Amino acid sequence: MAHIQARKGKNGKANYRVQVRLKGHPTQTATFARKTDAQKWASQIESAIREGRHFRTSEAKRHTLGEAVDRYLRDVMPTKPKQAVDQTRQLKWWKSEIGDYTLADCTPALIAECRDKLGRGLTRKKIPRSPATVTRYLSALSHLFTIATQEWGWIETSPISRVRKPKEPRGRVRFLSSDERERLLKACQESPNSFLYVVVVLALGTGMRRGEIMTLRWPDVDLMQGRITLHQTKNDERRVIPLTGHPLSVLRDFSKIQRLDTDLLFPGKRLGKTMDLRAPWEAALKKAEIDDFVFHDLRHSAASELAMGGASLAEIAEVLGHKTLQMVKRYSHLSEAHTAGVVSKMNDRIFGRG
Repeated sequence: MAHIQARKGKNGKANYRVQVRLKGHPTQTATFARKTDAQKWASQIESAIREGRHFRTSEAKRHTLGEAVDRYLRDVMPTKPKQAVDQTRQLKWWKSEIGDYTLADCTPALIAECRDKLGRGLTRKKIPRSPATVTRYLSALSHLFTIATQEWGWIETSPISRVRKPKEPRGRVRFLSSDERERLLKACQESPNSFLYVVVVLALGTGMRRGEIMTLRWPDVDLMQGRITLHQTKNDERRVIPLTGHPLSVLRDFSKIQRLDTDLLFPGKRLGKTMDLRAPWEAALKKAEIDDFVFHDLRHSAASELAMGGASLAEIAEVLGHKTLQMVKRYSHLSEAHTAGVVSKMNDRIFGRG
């Protein structure tokens, strides 16, 4: 309920002091030269308090983006160890650019201006930032605003929701031809690094990510049942990988020479660390005369073989560990022949052979 009191100032002119008191909320006070302004303000404040808008607006004016970044890095980032390095760098960039602005002043227009500056900038490797990189910077800031809205009560809505993300190119699909695959496997077998061939066979035969392969431990490998259990994945979900055929045979032979001082399949020179295969891998690519190919493309090669072998998109997503079909739609054209065959069989059953 509002209470308006007429008072006389030092200059002899009248002013109006208004207080808004609502049970369960702190008293709000302001002074105006005209009574009509005092009444209007009181009405607006009462409505805002009842609708839960007033205090969030006040908080948004009280806290800067820099404060929000500091609190996020202190309280939230420790719960995201996999993204900690990259997102800490991204949020510190936002702090350096607009950290002095209050959250109320972090408008969509201001963030869009920073987005465009990001797009024109260079990475630490002195190459232009890709649209995907800019999107990741926006995503890191978006989650900060989500936490500030839902948990801290510092803002009412996230300004990111009105900022357009840069358009990203279609996902890369580079996979090995049969000839390239033979040359690469031969080069890996001849590599002085005894781990490289096993790692590449696992990547091609299972579609696992490099990080998933390199952090494998023997207790997670069941050579009798022919399966690998991944406890830590990109999606934070446990995944069981079937292990059959040549990859299973290679891994059984490899298990005979495992080290006794660690349970890692591919340990490095330092105890507890995994082997760095970057140099042997690049040497094998060069020897096999394969260009424009990175390790992650082995995963694309596995998915492409699944598609050409007749696996559905849902089955490919299950093997690769994708939560949605969006990431595997890039392989849909490879399974068109299989799809046509399925439709043909259906028509044969319905109408008979023509």
